[in-house]
Amino acid sequence: MDELPEQDHEHKHEDEEANVIVPRYKMIVSYDVIPSTQDSYYQFVLGEMVPAMQEMGVYMTEAWHTAYGEYPIRMVTFVAEEVDIIYDMLDSERWGDLETRLLSFIRNYTRKVVPYRQGFQFILSNN
Repeated sequence: MDELPEQDHEHKHEDEEANVIVPRYKMIVSYDVIPSTQDSYYQFVLGEMVPAMQEMGVYMTEAWHTAYGEYPIRMVTFVAEEVDIIYDMLDSERWGDLETRLLSFIRNYTRKVVPYRQGFQFILSNN
């Protein structure tokens, strides 16, 4: 019987290694998705917005759906290691374009940058 060659368990390709960050700040975004735009909304957020934000150093960590109550239907949390990373993203032309496109799919939009705390956090509207 022929012996099989040993597998190289230690070998990893560089592109297989995940980026690991230590989150220190959160951007919490809440809104209601316009029902007629649901499919386009998902395609845009998952296919364009989230990848673009990751390229700018801001990572989605949570997405919540409100099933009951007087709160926005969707709440999404993004994290970054430094607050300047979030503010630089928010000041960028790229974010302006992303946010403008997002606003075509949603209403009752609110965002807030806060120090990172593990667990569920939400923002209250000023209404």
